[in-house]
Amino acid sequence: MLAFVVAALLGSALPQSVPAADPPTEVTPQSPGDGATVTLGDVEVIARPRGDTVRAFVNEVAAPNRNRGIARWERDVCIGVANLRGAAAQFIVDRISAVALEMGLTPGEPGCEANVIVIASDSPDRVAEELVNERLNVLIMGGSGMDQGRAALNAFAASDRPVRWWQISMPINSQTGVAAIRLPGECNGPCSGAADFGPKVRVPTSTRLSSPIVDSLFRTVIIVDLEQVRGVTVRQLADYLAMVTLAQIDPEADTRAFPSILNVFENPASADGLTDWDQTYLHGLYRANRTRNIGSGLPELSDSIRRVQDRESAAAPD
Repeated sequence: MLAFVVAALLGSALPQSVPAADPPTEVTPQSPGDGATVTLGDVEVIARPRGDTVRAFVNEVAAPNRNRGIARWERDVCIGVANLRGAAAQFIVDRISAVALEMGLTPGEPGCEANVIVIASDSPDRVAEELVNERLNVLIMGGSGMDQGRAALNAFAASDRPVRWWQISMPINSQTGVAAIRLPGECNGPCSGAADFGPKVRVPTSTRLSSPIVDSLFRTVIIVDLEQVRGVTVRQLADYLAMVTLAQIDPEADTRAFPSILNVFENPASADGLTDWDQTYLHGLYRANRTRNIGSGLPELSDSIRRVQDRESAAAPD
């Protein structure tokens, strides 16, 4: 399994045959019997301003790396799926790619080198353990601010969730796309002095309020527990994977108060796919101005989502 996973990370994709997830059971609401009278007590409805709700959702789900800004994919996204039947694997690849395209990204062509790898397994703990113990360099590349840290990696390995994920991001110069940090072992020139071991980033404009350095998603590894996802449809699973692929989502987020695909494993009837809320979040993320200072990341994301909502409201018919 491990050799296959590493090969998939490098662009190989030959899915093995395992059953696809079963569709959800139909939910039929109960109705009172003929002639029955139902008496309801007083109902108090408390409305929250839309801005407060947006900020609450962003603060709950967004998970930037420590001391870094919100990361997103910059251009190309190549999806690889391992250990699923051809039809299910292709659907997941196509669906995530379609959502990525909607966000302005370029989905990879067949045969591209995967930077997003989805590994389905009936032994997810073993897959995670092998990755952490034997291929640590795939998950932690050693650059400052590129991941959530070792404690989060241990939580990833020990997770019992239907889907677990690990993301790597990289600070880059938004104007050139050049990495703004040095990776271990990298150098420029003869590697004879300290100056050769640091990235050379030209910054024409930088203030305390703004900087051209932004954070770009670099690699995502997702492990799917085949036994635990049998209660959802392939479409629901694909949309959940799209959400945690295209954004930095906190695996510990409590999203029960929000209409989101992130609730699908607790309640499969809650969403058939990405909700309007999820899509607005992603559109807000991929339209956000991230060249402000790092401390403005979550507020800017909230403001960007609000701008998307305002545009949608203005375009909607009366």
